[in-house]
Amino acid sequence: MELLQIAPFTNLLSHFRFLLTLRSKEGHYHSLILFRLSPGTDAPSQEDAARVDVEQNEMNPMYRQIYVMEASCPHLGADMSHADIEECDTGMVAVCPWHRYDFDLRTGKSEMGLKACTYTVHVKKDTDGVDKVYIETPEGGTAWKLVELRPVSEEFADPPPQKDTPSVEPRPATAILVEDEPVVPVDDPPKTLMQWAVLILNTPNPTLKVCRAHKLAVHLFRTGKLTSIGHKSANAPRPPDVPSRDDSWMRNTVEPGRMKSKKNRAIDLAWDIMARFGPTHPDLPPPSFRILQKWHWTSRSICISLLTSRLSATSPTTPYGSMPVHAALWESATVTSHSLRSRLAIIHLVHEARGLDVNPGTIERFRRAGDKDSVDVMEIIHADEVTHVTAGHRWFTWACRQEGLEGQEVVVFREEVRKGWRGDVKGPFNKEAREMAGMTPEFYEGLRGEMGISVEEKDRLEEVRKGVESVKVDYDI
Repeated sequence: MELLQIAPFTNLLSHFRFLLTLRSKEGHYHSLILFRLSPGTDAPSQEDAARVDVEQNEMNPMYRQIYVMEASCPHLGADMSHADIEECDTGMVAVCPWHRYDFDLRTGKSEMGLKACTYTVHVKKDTDGVDKVYIETPEGGTAWKLVELRPVSEEFADPPPQKDTPSVEPRPATAILVEDEPVVPVDDPPKTLMQWAVLILNTPNPTLKVCRAHKLAVHLFRTGKLTSIGHKSANAPRPPDVPSRDDSWMRNTVEPGRMKSKKNRAIDLAWDIMARFGPTHPDLPPPSFRILQKWHWTSRSICISLLTSRLSATSPTTPYGSMPVHAALWESATVTSHSLRSRLAIIHLVHEARGLDVNPGTIERFRRAGDKDSVDVMEIIHADEVTHVTAGHRWFTWACRQEGLEGQEVVVFREEVRKGWRGDVKGPFNKEAREMAGMTPEFYEGLRGEMGISVEEKDRLEEVRKGVESVKVDYDI
């Protein structure tokens, strides 16, 4: 029996539910949900005593109320992180929000005849005297690692009240909702996830976009109030080539080489990947939409909300979107619009992986300036970036396996970059964060794109390279 450490028990007291992502040495992923229930006053049952192993059998009531199961309903792949927890004659059950299938948290059995995978929890006192939570690892893999431990939360950061600044005329408030445009369209409201995605992409106002994305579409998808995902329909709507953008935001978009910010199109990209490639990949499993919903649509909206809140607090007259940003991210989205595999490689494993490299330096600058609040915001965003790259690696691997290329992911990735990227992928690299996301050095070391380079230029560069390699350097001794 192999055990995997999750966290010190005290680290799990901040929330009652956590999403866990595990990756094996072979590159297999498992998404799990950890439930921490409120302890009862009853003595532990024999089943609880067998399920939770505590050093010297000292059964802390809180320890025996920790359960771990697969994060997707085995019926149709619904997200179980927002499942209702109910008590029945046989014990505690998690009830799927889509079709009300219930699953015993201890055995995974359902009255409907299905069975969810559950994982035995162990709480052990470590050599440092700290009680730590472990789970038994899944079958079908070795050397499992915990690559994500994320609390389940729907909280948004609300911008603080605007300060009075009568001496400065603020920029026009593009972040205010358009009063005559409701969040849910009155005529023909979206009924599928694909329809919501296209509506969001066609929403120019950034605040309305966030409201439609996270506070409505994601909520409806989680709770099963949408009729379907809609990606298998012959009438699935087409996403726009370029998402609508508020005019005042478009004026602040400059050429890629002049700026370094890439957050300008983050939410659009998160919805575009599903709206664009969902209908062309009907074999995408339902959990892929749930995972991308959590790792992209939700976290993107939260990141934008956090940045908006922080900028409002530090500079009320310079709201989010005031400063120029570049459109390189969407330029790459256009280049990769023909292929899901290409999109995952360039956007997630090149652009977003670069964020893993630069975020620590940004955080350190805020820390030296004594700006703790900005440090806290950037640390949340950095943790989200790790999960974004992890998601890219996971589904890039899936795409390769669908095409019979299992075990060739590195070779395929480097070829995608050669065709879809321009110039060197430069370091320094945050090897620790990249490793956590599944990107070993073979993916990115010595990586170079040749997009847009003519045959003559390639030949000339190859001659230069060979010339440099042939140079002999002698040293005087």
